[in-house]
Amino acid sequence: MSLFWRIFALNAVGLVVAAAMLLGPVTVSTPVLPAEVLVVVGGLATLLAVNAVVLRVGLAPLARLGRSMADADLLHPGPRPVVSGPVETAELIATYNSMLDRLGAERAASAGRALSAQERERHRIARELHDEVGQTLTAVLLQLKRVADRAPHDLREEVGQAQEATRAGLDEIRRIARRLRPGVLEELGLLSALRSLAAEFTAHGLTVRPDLRTGLPPLTAETELVLYRVAQEALTNTARHSGADRAELSLRPAPDGVELLVGDNGAGLGPTTEEGTGIRGMRERALLIGVDLTVGPGDDGGTRVRLRVRTPGAGDAADPRARARPSGAPPTAAATSGAP
Repeated sequence: MSLFWRIFALNAVGLVVAAAMLLGPVTVSTPVLPAEVLVVVGGLATLLAVNAVVLRVGLAPLARLGRSMADADLLHPGPRPVVSGPVETAELIATYNSMLDRLGAERAASAGRALSAQERERHRIARELHDEVGQTLTAVLLQLKRVADRAPHDLREEVGQAQEATRAGLDEIRRIARRLRPGVLEELGLLSALRSLAAEFTAHGLTVRPDLRTGLPPLTAETELVLYRVAQEALTNTARHSGADRAELSLRPAPDGVELLVGDNGAGLGPTTEEGTGIRGMRERALLIGVDLTVGPGDDGGTRVRLRVRTPGAGDAADPRARARPSGAPPTAAATSGAP
């Protein structure tokens, strides 16, 4: 029965009972006798109590829906409110759940387009840095070498310093280009790319211990890119903000797919710390392949980032945008050109 008919039936019963009492043997004297006051007050109290119970039971699903709407966050998908209550309330909750599903799908699609555009822009900038700026600095180095060979002895030291500064700038540009466009991921596969990533951060003052297991299930090119970018962003946050001197990068098989773990021994996230753009970016990438990202304290302090990916072999449908291939193997040209 709908909420409208429940309240209408209750009020109708109350009015019928009141009319029956007025038409029956029950009378109200003037002045009113104490016994008559008790009867009237008792009947009114009973009617109000039953009305309150009906409203409480009927509106309880709406209260749960309100709390769920207040706590809803598409980056932190939670359980949907249970469809229950009167017909109108159940239809409203079902409509809200379908709206959340639709918004989640639309957000994932828009995030996918945005991240694909971002990856294309990364590749373009990396090519320009490598082909234009890198070649220009290489030409400058050669020119400085010729100048150093003909320069007077008292100027060779300054020319040498200019050479070292140019060489350091060229190395930095190459490092930035490698981070913008993970060529090792496309050429050698995910495991080699993660080892190279761990070595890169270790060379800059942070000791990263890689624990990369072989025998991983087949992963799509898009999934491998998400795993790599999440690991890269997590290590970047560790190096910039945590104050840690040790970190762990782990990729291993899970019962239903693979699991990526990045942990450190730094300061960790405080109870009131708001998530920055780095963590939100990782969550966006996780939603792109339909998985959840967990960021929390580690076992020994610090911060731990966990990303668990279910593979098609564990019961999910295969990704229509990219064919799965053995993890760690180099991608084919078709998969590489289609991946963001």
